[in-house]
Amino acid sequence: MRLLTVTHFYEEHGGGIERVAGQLNRQLKALGHETIWAASESDTPPAPDTAEPVPLRCVNTIERLTGLPMPIPSPGALRRLGRAVAECDAVIIHDALYATSVAALRAARRRGKPVLLVQHIAAIPFRSRIMRGVMGLANRMVSRPMLKAADQVIFISGTTAAYFEGVRFRRPPVLAFNGVDVGLFRPAGPGEKAAARAAHALAADGPVALFVGRFVEKKGLNVLRALAAARPDVLFVLAGGGPIDPAGWGLSNVAVRQGLAGERLASLYRAADAFVLPSVGEGYPLVVQEALASGLPILCGAESARADPAAAPFLTGLPVDLNRPEATATAFATALDAALAAPANPGAAVFARDRYSWEGVARRYEAAIRALT
Repeated sequence: MRLLTVTHFYEEHGGGIERVAGQLNRQLKALGHETIWAASESDTPPAPDTAEPVPLRCVNTIERLTGLPMPIPSPGALRRLGRAVAECDAVIIHDALYATSVAALRAARRRGKPVLLVQHIAAIPFRSRIMRGVMGLANRMVSRPMLKAADQVIFISGTTAAYFEGVRFRRPPVLAFNGVDVGLFRPAGPGEKAAARAAHALAADGPVALFVGRFVEKKGLNVLRALAAARPDVLFVLAGGGPIDPAGWGLSNVAVRQGLAGERLASLYRAADAFVLPSVGEGYPLVVQEALASGLPILCGAESARADPAAAPFLTGLPVDLNRPEATATAFATALDAALAAPANPGAAVFARDRYSWEGVARRYEAAIRALT
């Protein structure tokens, strides 16, 4: 089949949704399908072994001003997206709320193409009451109608599925956790931690806490700042990028790493002693699964810890209040002490290897698509 994937950005942008889309495209291509990928042209298009690119000219002012990745396609981009929809057998849309997602679903409806909608996130509890209201309204006016209109919906976590409970779906939604490349993300072997730290210019001794994700409000950057200020004995390595600049916090125990992917990113996990993600409004972040596969103790928001009940024994879920970053940081600091003092638990990596196979995930998507065509 010729399968068109639609996302807001390409994989190079660094967000979890885009990285999931890249992995799915590679897996579906390996299963013998022709993969095409439409997204904003602001990033480098995917390699041929991932998908045939359909770059869309978009305006990205919203992300520059607010940190929200919401590119707006130009009229020419909409026409190009429509042609790509017309030439495919099925459309895979990642998340309902993006303008490219809405345009792709409308184009598919006009052309009678089946749509598989993958919903990653639910609500984002912004600190701003206005932003919370805008998000709630957008989910009512856009996300829920999109989920209702899609031929098949896949939720990547129970948390996201519960938020959208009550939508009158065309077919019963499917719960399918994202996969993780367990060949790439794995625990450090003998001597590998020291080598990984040297490769990333990190101190050879002392505890290292790792954050991976976008540098935006909902990821808990204000909590991380308060946590790093309270724990100068721990080196906090923040890998990602975005409108917030942790390098400007003036904290000597904060190191920023940008533009990492593949083996470089995986080796950074192996350099760390714990993983910290004080985020809100998440489904089941891919970085949590990568940290599990890397064998790290994980501190995350309570909703992320509930996303896959089977993973709960390996996660420390904590309430996150972005309006009270110091209080939240205090709770994370106590949990971090316990995580750093605990002996290594190889069971997390074994669990991730057995539960989150990308090939298995791709076959579930393939089966769902075949049922629509």
